[in-house]
Amino acid sequence: MHTILLTGFGPFPGAPFNPTGPLVRGLARERHPRLVGVRRIAHVFPTRYDAVDTELPALIAREAPAIVLMFGLAARTRHLRVETCARNVRSLVHHDVSGFLPSDDTIAPHGPPLLPLRVPASRFVAAARAAGLPAALSHDAGSYLCNYLCWRTREAAAMPRGPRLTAFIHVPKVRPAPNRATRKRQLPLTLGDLVAAGTAIMLAALDEVRR
Repeated sequence: MHTILLTGFGPFPGAPFNPTGPLVRGLARERHPRLVGVRRIAHVFPTRYDAVDTELPALIAREAPAIVLMFGLAARTRHLRVETCARNVRSLVHHDVSGFLPSDDTIAPHGPPLLPLRVPASRFVAAARAAGLPAALSHDAGSYLCNYLCWRTREAAAMPRGPRLTAFIHVPKVRPAPNRATRKRQLPLTLGDLVAAGTAIMLAALDEVRR
């Protein structure tokens, strides 16, 4: 039986509502014939560096996921962004929700400039598009908590018996109710749209690790 760890973030400055929390909880409850017997764990990180450092290792040790699908909010985009790498950078101007501000602009001072994620990124983009949502590859996960979680998860994947697949998907803001007509005018998506895309990505991830 495969285990999928699904992670989102809570609110943060400038984003009092973060759709990734309800998104991962919805994905954990999603009923689909191909998800029968697949163990899904939803976890919402407080948007804090120390929460990632404390909670991520405990989750991976306890749940032993084969797949880690991480979701974060990219408020200025209108499509899904499937990240391909984590960058060795940290913002020196954006506090986390506890008020903490890093004093070093790198995550690993002697580490490489980036770590590629273990993800079939193009396949995930195709899966999201097949579900009817706009999606694209991204090579820049930013310099805030999303990128930091990418980096720490990729480090965990390099350990013995670490996750076999690690992916980060940035999602846009959502509107409260579906309206198919306005989607054609490129207005924000709904939470239901994100769950549909996330389900397609979960299925693609399962196909990948089963091969």
